[in-house]
Amino acid sequence: MRQNTLPKKIWSILLLLAIAILIIKSVFFNQRTNLIYLFTFLLIDLLIFFYFLNLYRNKTSLIQSQIEHKEEELNVMNVESRKSREYGEGLRFKIIRYNNLKKVIEDLNRSLKLDAVIQVLSSTVYSLISNSSGTALFYLVDNQCQKLILIHSIKDDSDLVVMSKEGDIFDHWVLRHSSQLIIENLKNDFRFDSDSIGCTEMRPVLSLISSPLISHNSLLGLLRLESREKGSFNQDDLRFLSLVSDLGAVALENSLLFQKTQDLAIHDDLTRLFTKAYFINRLKEESKRCLRIDQNLSLMMIDIDFFKQYNDKFGHTAGDIVLKKIASLLKLSLSEYDSLICRFGGEEFLIMFPGINKQKAQGIAEILRKRVQVENIVLRRQETHITVSIGVASLPIDTKDEDDLVQKADKAMYNAKSKGRNKVCSA
Repeated sequence: MRQNTLPKKIWSILLLLAIAILIIKSVFFNQRTNLIYLFTFLLIDLLIFFYFLNLYRNKTSLIQSQIEHKEEELNVMNVESRKSREYGEGLRFKIIRYNNLKKVIEDLNRSLKLDAVIQVLSSTVYSLISNSSGTALFYLVDNQCQKLILIHSIKDDSDLVVMSKEGDIFDHWVLRHSSQLIIENLKNDFRFDSDSIGCTEMRPVLSLISSPLISHNSLLGLLRLESREKGSFNQDDLRFLSLVSDLGAVALENSLLFQKTQDLAIHDDLTRLFTKAYFINRLKEESKRCLRIDQNLSLMMIDIDFFKQYNDKFGHTAGDIVLKKIASLLKLSLSEYDSLICRFGGEEFLIMFPGINKQKAQGIAEILRKRVQVENIVLRRQETHITVSIGVASLPIDTKDEDDLVQKADKAMYNAKSKGRNKVCSA
């Protein structure tokens, strides 16, 4: 608007100046103004006007060009400044993340327990990468079945249900390729069919990152973060997740080895039942607890009838088969009860039932005896049957001392043998 009014002002000034000159010439010099002179004078004025107008336009155009150039430079500087701020902010987040790695290593070295290691790894990536939103999943690999098992999850929605306890198509992809996976927008990822995935999984997932935990070329598990929003993760997030996974794989392997060592220490090599030493320690703890809360505790002492004959007739390998068969039957038959089973020694087994009284324990023992009796065992291509003698004793009705309780159950078992075997007797 300012550029349009300025030429009008110049024109008006020049026109007034011309009229003023003519008036002064005619009044003061008493000269008559000729129309030709007037026209010539006006033409000269117009030429002067257009000269100055063109000069003004050129100057204005130059100034406008300089303004636009400066604005472009300012825009470039603003973009660079914004990029610098974003870079600085990203760098700050990276510094925070990588500074936390020291704490992660310290936390991982603090305990060899598997649960503690899994908790540290899951909570670390969930807070530092996902900002405590979305879902974090931790899977372990079952090497015997070659499948994934969901061990731990962290969710921002307590009502969210993870249906895929053995992993979904994304987890199987990581398991199959043993490599990292990033999906910024599932709807645009050609590797996976988002429609079919949506039919099998109730929780919405639009973006995710996942990294395998590999140590000494062995896949131990995988760590996964997912979000209901697209574009929640980038390559920096995946790199940090991979770094934490590499650190976690070493700690996880140490934890699994420690757990395996502990497991071997408290389990019998042949039957995989608990050892006598572990059972006695647990019995002491449970006895004190049951007496404190006025609760029953029952014991069953089980002995395989004529076990020596199986060894003499079929060999010691056959005897091992019988022991493993009995152990398997005990675990299967008592799976519904809160029981603890151990191989007490040789062909003897001891079972603890916290919270079960003597009468109910006798009923369970009778059902167990009958089940063993009808079970077929093939030894050296010969089908045979085995029987057991069972002694039952309960706390506090028979005694309040755990050592005495074991002796009473053992005595009741020998009483069953003396009465012809394949029987249940109580203290």
